[in-house]
Amino acid sequence: MGDVTGKEMDNLTFKSDTVLSDVHLHCPNKSHLMVRLNAVGQPVFLSYFKLLWNTDDQASEKYARETTTEREHQYRSGAELTSKDGNNLKYEKELNTEGIEALLDEDGDLDVVRRPQRASDSEAEDLMRDRVYPVILMKGKENAFEDEEQECTCRNVVKIEHTMATPLEDVGKQVWRAAFLLADYILFKRDVFRSCTVLELGGGTGIASIIMGMIASRVYCTDVGEDLLAMCEQNVALNKHLMEPGGGEIKVKELDWLKDEFCTDPEALYSWSEEEIADLHDHCTVIMAADVFYDDDLTDALFRTLYRITRNVKHSCTVFLAIEKRLNFTLRQMDVTCEAYSHFRSTLNDLENLHDGKMKYSVEPIKPDFCQFLIYERIEQLELWKITADQLT
Repeated sequence: MGDVTGKEMDNLTFKSDTVLSDVHLHCPNKSHLMVRLNAVGQPVFLSYFKLLWNTDDQASEKYARETTTEREHQYRSGAELTSKDGNNLKYEKELNTEGIEALLDEDGDLDVVRRPQRASDSEAEDLMRDRVYPVILMKGKENAFEDEEQECTCRNVVKIEHTMATPLEDVGKQVWRAAFLLADYILFKRDVFRSCTVLELGGGTGIASIIMGMIASRVYCTDVGEDLLAMCEQNVALNKHLMEPGGGEIKVKELDWLKDEFCTDPEALYSWSEEEIADLHDHCTVIMAADVFYDDDLTDALFRTLYRITRNVKHSCTVFLAIEKRLNFTLRQMDVTCEAYSHFRSTLNDLENLHDGKMKYSVEPIKPDFCQFLIYERIEQLELWKITADQLT
């Protein structure tokens, strides 16, 4: 692969088959440090994701509760629009005291700018979407990150290497909103996960596993592809300081849902030892996955994997699945549909109605109104599901 020039990176464009996470478009002018090209020539960036978190747990919980209360109020009341003189539209209500006024674009259409709750004025300025691509810093310009690094203490930032635009088969290298929702729930219910052994399926960049590693005893973060797993392992290393206080451990492993067995090939970089497989079966009580439901065949494979693992572990297991419901226009139906989401819900229903005399699955949605510890748009299309898996024999 050829090198990427500064000029090319200053005017980053994406091809029609490119998939781009909304997480990175949420703050389109925020600086991102490009640290390297990965094994397939894709630019890899380093981002800081701040936690609304203090060493004083009570203070952090109070702040998160205030954030959640404001978000609930915004969702329930909404921002009412009125028309004056038939042309000028504006908010009757501001989102909050620091709100950004609604503006009209050049055509007179309402241009509504969204932002996370309690964003600072400087962050609000970043959200003015005069450009649709991020500001990218090449190597040699790391000093531009010094102020941000000084603001980020060891306890309130997660450092993640990731890509920002990939083909569909490499979407695991990006950061997705549902992972933030899952991470929020982990932090909100940390007493539930404390000292657990946890398996993440489709861990991607590892952000949910890293948050879980702050609380749980051991986390097996799994995915497929050496390049992706190497990125995940690097992110675990970047955030070891977050796990050290609680003594948590994260092991990055290969787990292919299309195969019935764990990879135990000693020549493979991220294979399982017999001891690790035994540890998972003996101690795992939590399984989680975030934003992995975009292909029907892979969704089917994931649920088969869930069944196999929950059938083989010694203890009852609780599964948490985070998903973003995405709307797409399809020529086949000539309508806006959520085909991947519909297949997920159908498969989830089949799992709950399974009667094989071996397993019983109870499924319930978790209302996403819990505290928010990470800064992102918690849109209404984000969902979290809880599955309780009990062995009958």
